Amino acid sequence: MSAPLDIDQLQTFIAIVDSGSFTKAADRVFKTQSAVSMQMRRLEERVGKQLFIKDGRGNRLTAEGEKLLNYARRIIRLNNEAMAAFDDNRLEGTLRIGTPDDYADRYMPEIIGRFAKTHPNVELYIVCEPSVDLGERMHRGELDIALVTHNPRERMSDVVRTEPLCWVGSANHPLRDDAPIPLAVGRRDCQWRQLACSALDAGGRDYQILFTSWSCTVVAAAVLAGMAVSVMPESALRTGMKVLTQADGFPPLPPVQIGIMKRAGLSASLMNAITAHISACLDNITPAVVDDDLDSDVKTYARYHSRPRASHILPGW
Repeated sequence: MSAPLDIDQLQTFIAIVDSGSFTKAADRVFKTQSAVSMQMRRLEERVGKQLFIKDGRGNRLTAEGEKLLNYARRIIRLNNEAMAAFDDNRLEGTLRIGTPDDYADRYMPEIIGRFAKTHPNVELYIVCEPSVDLGERMHRGELDIALVTHNPRERMSDVVRTEPLCWVGSANHPLRDDAPIPLAVGRRDCQWRQLACSALDAGGRDYQILFTSWSCTVVAAAVLAGMAVSVMPESALRTGMKVLTQADGFPPLPPVQIGIMKRAGLSASLMNAITAHISACLDNITPAVVDDDLDSDVKTYARYHSRPRASHILPGW
């Protein structure tokens, strides 16, 4: 019978990937660099595959390393949940969390479900508002944690996820070529709205804002009904939507970054617990599943843009 994977080795493996180097990982796991290298050699021997390959002065994951990373995160997450279930000193109290409703719709079910299972004595108080309002609430001390669109010009947050931002329309209702582009977007202070309008202006495309709402449900409904075009993160794509590309006359958009804001003075144990769950759950989110009968542009976009570069920052809702 094969020996089980070593939890400590997997934790070190994840630390290397997250920090970007063996040296930084050594500081995170409180080991020497030589000890970290030894652990990775033993892990490679255990799985029988090369996990890292030299890339200039650094290292990058091989295809087998990418495969192991997904399993490693799941194993560590389940291990932590199992240990917490038998912890007599469980976390207690109230945790006030803020998130825009588009993030709440896509990300919060798994985050809440896992956190509640691991920490059943913590009451979660959830507020759904645009990122700009959540930032103001954080500054007033009304929230403990906020999941927001990263925008260093307006608020500081720790980036936990990067993904493409897409132009989207209805897959069942084609746009009229001879009419201004109808838009469904956020409020005036929404950076995604500003970016969309600026991009269309630069491209000389006529457009008309028909729907304004900070609710992703309202915006999605307008898109699915064929009444408007909007911009959404890749993970928010829904059945019945079509990604509009340059071939359709829509300019490319930089990716969106999602960040976490944390209240100063928040219990370290609570903060570490919820941020660990958020980071793990967001890392586990896959691009939106697209049905076979949807437009091929959506499938192509999801296939080739599932790993966006993080060199451009897009502040959004």
